[in-house]
Amino acid sequence: MESKTATATATATGQTAMAILLGVSVAHLLNDAMQTVVPAMFPILQGNLKLTFTQIGWVAFTLNVTASVLQPLIGVYTDRRPLPMLLPIGMVFSLLGMIAMAFAPSLGFLLLAAALIGVGSSVLHPESSRVAHLAARKGKGLAQSIFQVGGNTGQALAPLMVAYILSPQGQLGFLWFTILAVIGIVVQARVGKWYRAQLQAQGERKRAAAGTSETPRFSRRFIGYAMTILVLLLFSKFVYLAAMTGYYAFYYMETYGRTLKEAQLALFALQFAGMAGTFLGGPLADRFGRKNIIWFSILGTAPFALLLPYVGPTMAIVLSAVIGLILMSGFSVIIVYAQEMLPGHVGTIAGLFFGVSFGLAGLGSVAIGSFIDGDGVERVIQLCALLPLLGLLAMFLPRDRTFMKGQRT
Repeated sequence: MESKTATATATATGQTAMAILLGVSVAHLLNDAMQTVVPAMFPILQGNLKLTFTQIGWVAFTLNVTASVLQPLIGVYTDRRPLPMLLPIGMVFSLLGMIAMAFAPSLGFLLLAAALIGVGSSVLHPESSRVAHLAARKGKGLAQSIFQVGGNTGQALAPLMVAYILSPQGQLGFLWFTILAVIGIVVQARVGKWYRAQLQAQGERKRAAAGTSETPRFSRRFIGYAMTILVLLLFSKFVYLAAMTGYYAFYYMETYGRTLKEAQLALFALQFAGMAGTFLGGPLADRFGRKNIIWFSILGTAPFALLLPYVGPTMAIVLSAVIGLILMSGFSVIIVYAQEMLPGHVGTIAGLFFGVSFGLAGLGSVAIGSFIDGDGVERVIQLCALLPLLGLLAMFLPRDRTFMKGQRT
């Protein structure tokens, strides 16, 4: 009888955990849809407000760097003192950002709106990643992939929303995304309630102390070496993605003489396939090793990225899908890899890596926009295709089984 009761309890607990994982995944979807729709709308914003490519780059920079600066700080703080209330509050900032985007009359207002959206994103990622880690059982890679696939789904849907919802309505179409923000507030409030209950059950003070007092299993030199390689890999991934999501639509329209709606299909293919890649990356890493999947996700993209600027419009959509599938399979794996290297610092690692990725994308957007103003979009897209070759650096990463065994290096 007791065995049946224990089994039933375990089943119910597992079902609740999966529901929470799906909840943070949906919240991630809504957040990233709102964030990704901003660069997807650059052609319309450029026409409405007469912006240069460099000014467009500054909008992307503000969006990403706001999140980049805040996310590590939030991650470090909430490792010591988790704050479930931050989850719905982050969506409130995104709501305000969407309203500001819809009515922005100048570059200055666009920058303010981008900053508000960036703040919302900076709150979501470290705390929601911690919730995913908390709800996970043995499959940390799978749990992180479920969380991440929500974000990639939102990124995939954004170009379609621009093509079929925002384009006909122009800038005011941003108001439709206030609906997503309101849904996000409701979802995050429910997730936050579960999160708060888990913290109370474990003892918040005990949990915070455990998260910050654990003795590192590896030397600072070893950790610094591995982190440097991971950051370089993130550089290649996110600067290339910044080129694709922010400027490839311009390249597609200019090179092939196609409309914005048709150009958005290439971005949709990139993001939709990336959603599948993200979902597959975690379970594959659980089975074949984190390092192997990280290596494949970056370097495996290179042949297709190098070929992309030299094919026709239809093949470009196909290659965009292949690139998204491979390239986006590695980010959740990188996070889990680093979390296993530094256990007890889940929020710090999530905040750091999300922050670094957003910061690199923001800086990359400014640089790419400036180069396009000088050299043209075709030349710059061709040069950016070289970035995935930095995936060769993944060969120098320590084997993740080192972390699993707890060997000191």
